[in-house]
Amino acid sequence: MADNNRVLVIGGGFSGLAAAVEAAEAGCEVVIVEKNPYLGGRVAQLNKYFWKLCPPTCGLEIQFKRIKNNAMVTYYTLSEVTDVKGEEGNFEVTIKTDPRFVNDKCVACDACAQACPSYRDNEFNFGMDKTKAAYLPFNQSFPLQYVIDRKACAPDCRACAEACKYNAVDLDMKGETINLKVGAIIMATGWNPYDATKMDNLGFGKVKNVITNMMMERLSAPNGPTQGRIIRPSDGKEVKNIAFVQCAGSRDENHLPFCSYICCLASIKQAMYVREQYPDSKAQIFYIDLRTPGLYEHRFLWKAQEDPNITFTKGKVAGISEDPGTGDVVVEVEDIQAGGKIRATFDMVVLATGMEPSTKNYKAIKDISITADGFVETAKKGIYAVGTTKNPVDVVRSAQEATAAVIKGLQSLRR
Repeated sequence: MADNNRVLVIGGGFSGLAAAVEAAEAGCEVVIVEKNPYLGGRVAQLNKYFWKLCPPTCGLEIQFKRIKNNAMVTYYTLSEVTDVKGEEGNFEVTIKTDPRFVNDKCVACDACAQACPSYRDNEFNFGMDKTKAAYLPFNQSFPLQYVIDRKACAPDCRACAEACKYNAVDLDMKGETINLKVGAIIMATGWNPYDATKMDNLGFGKVKNVITNMMMERLSAPNGPTQGRIIRPSDGKEVKNIAFVQCAGSRDENHLPFCSYICCLASIKQAMYVREQYPDSKAQIFYIDLRTPGLYEHRFLWKAQEDPNITFTKGKVAGISEDPGTGDVVVEVEDIQAGGKIRATFDMVVLATGMEPSTKNYKAIKDISITADGFVETAKKGIYAVGTTKNPVDVVRSAQEATAAVIKGLQSLRR
């Protein structure tokens, strides 16, 4: 296979997976580079997609199967692209991989985790629970291999290696540097939730029962820290009265000046999670403007508005504090439509934190321009940005943009 028929996909989230399988099925050799120990990106952390409220495991499973069955696709997890040189049709790429300490002999039997005496914060669940230092990132991880977090291991401990009867644990595994030539590059580096601790008035990190929207996804998911039970972090109380605060960091010149596109729909979806789980529950959504972009998403909003136990209040949240006696969350809001101020108490509050592009400080590719907001604005021929690398979008539009980028990539390979 000629080197100029090879496509590099940076990022193994949903848009990266879509680009990879489309390029491979068009006859290209594809290399995926993903910094996490698994493929799937942020979508893997969701409970359900809007607007049909389907579990993301369906879409991911199909993409994983297409990759697994296609010999044209190679992937590197725990890896990053550190340097890119060259031109369209002839890029030289340097990839740095970190050791997993588990090799391809792993059958995911869990013996290493059972033997492991050490624990670590589970970043997949945003620190809401812990895993062993020998762990499987999540139950549908691809590749289905355990990982050893050496930073969390007890000194000189080899319990995981001794417990593995398949010789899959290799505590002496080293990282490596890989050099490749590729003809086209697709950037699908994804996004990160905005740091909610930067918004002092919203109480995150100070008020125990204030969480972010991505934490709410994990809390609601059957494979999450509470097996899908929506309970508050401080005491495990069932959440029957919940508030959602929109534009938590978005559309704010001091934080993210742009609209993050998905937040209103995500909060509506999460209010439905609560209403479905607890029929006697109530949800209140505090918003600046309600935005439901897309062909069918307005119907999703209408459905929520028809529920008398979901209330929409147009108003800017001024402050969030804690009732020290009950652990309840007190929200103060300027009510724009009714005038005056609202002071209301809730079991838990969810902040609709914005979408921060992970390209904001990206330095591996020098031949791109980044907007002040951190999105890719322009790139030299042969390099194509997709999904949330380029602009805030949802899952469906990420996949659509990935397919379009593959067509451009094929043109680069043929020129």
